[in-house]
Amino acid sequence: MELLVLLIAILFIIVATVRFKMHPVLSLTIAALFSGIGLGLQPDAVITTLTEGFGKTLSSIGLVIAFGAIIGVLLEKTGATQVLATSIINCIGLRKSPMALNLAGFVVSIPVYCDSGYVILSSLNKSLSLKTGIPKLVFAIALATGLYAAHVFVPPTPGPLAAAAMVEADLGMVMLLGLVVAVPVSLTGYVWAKYIGKKLVLPVDAVAETPNTDEIPDNTIKPKAIWAFMPLIAPIVLIGLKSIADYPTKPFGTDWVFEILSFIGNPIIALFVGVCFAVLLAKRTNNKGIRPWFEEAMKQAGSIILITGAGGGFGAVLRTVDITTLFDIDATSQIGGLLLCFAIAAVLKTAQGSSTVAIITTAAIVAPLLVAFGLLGAIEKALVVLAVGAGAMTVSHINDSYFWVVSQFSGMDLKTALKGHSLATLFQGVVAILMVVLLNLIF
Repeated sequence: MELLVLLIAILFIIVATVRFKMHPVLSLTIAALFSGIGLGLQPDAVITTLTEGFGKTLSSIGLVIAFGAIIGVLLEKTGATQVLATSIINCIGLRKSPMALNLAGFVVSIPVYCDSGYVILSSLNKSLSLKTGIPKLVFAIALATGLYAAHVFVPPTPGPLAAAAMVEADLGMVMLLGLVVAVPVSLTGYVWAKYIGKKLVLPVDAVAETPNTDEIPDNTIKPKAIWAFMPLIAPIVLIGLKSIADYPTKPFGTDWVFEILSFIGNPIIALFVGVCFAVLLAKRTNNKGIRPWFEEAMKQAGSIILITGAGGGFGAVLRTVDITTLFDIDATSQIGGLLLCFAIAAVLKTAQGSSTVAIITTAAIVAPLLVAFGLLGAIEKALVVLAVGAGAMTVSHINDSYFWVVSQFSGMDLKTALKGHSLATLFQGVVAILMVVLLNLIF
């Protein structure tokens, strides 16, 4: 009975999102209410559990998502994303410019949504192709896959943030291991781009000119590279130092150094420091007010925060019963648990298109299973988040808005985009879960 209820809930989320275009907040809430009643809870208990799960999730992650959105929007509006990309390309050189653009996309997508990142950086595809003689599609696929890798693995992008909150994973550990997994996943996309980009041909009627997104707003000046990098580097370093300080061997001791690192490395404080650097960046490059940029960031954050809260409520309802017996997998196997996380996320991603929704929904479903699979340590919970992220990138196709952004801004027709972009995300997902399993075996 419990399995049937869970399957119906998942099917409803997919159908409501894809067929009826229902907002994920509504579909997740309805699924939570249905699951609670179907699992035998009293109506009052369902509502209490749902609201408590909603509140508990947002209490730890709400401000972090908001601050991450502010950093992303300010980097985008100030033109810092172009500065980040061109700085990396200049360091690596034109000879390896596809790899440079792939890594530039990876860095930019840590604070900026991959859709926005591709729109902003896509004009580099044509300019670099003209300079190097390398086919434009090599750059297009390399950029798209680089952006996609960080999007599902590295906070402060919303998906990994939300999943970390739901499974109570250490955010610093998620960030550090996320970088370990995401870099080879990004380079997998680069390798595929080098191979397939030279075999595919843009259609004759493809859009001749990509919209000029290489310009920054009229009232801004391009920031220096150091200022462009600081809003991104500072939070990562601070959160990483806290995770090192919290390690059982206590490498920084337990006195005032430890206390300071624990405070400034808290995700809320670390992201706030990043916001401060982003504001300073905006003030240095913008001659007018930046209030509208904050309002845009809050609109972006608000939707993600509500989806995350609804996912937390759904997960809280599922935790009220023992669902560990629903899956015919060896409950003593950590690898089995990680593969289950990957599989559920991959099904949800492929069916409904949104990586963020797939991550949040999967995290809600698997959180009650972690005890049974022995995934309880800081590293193991971080790997759960990454396994979910691996599934949530497998695969990007016609029901994914990012698929259409990539295809339209690079001039690919449907067949070319499926071969170039969708197959790339399949290979990336497979490499990602293999990396997660390998890390589990090592640690």
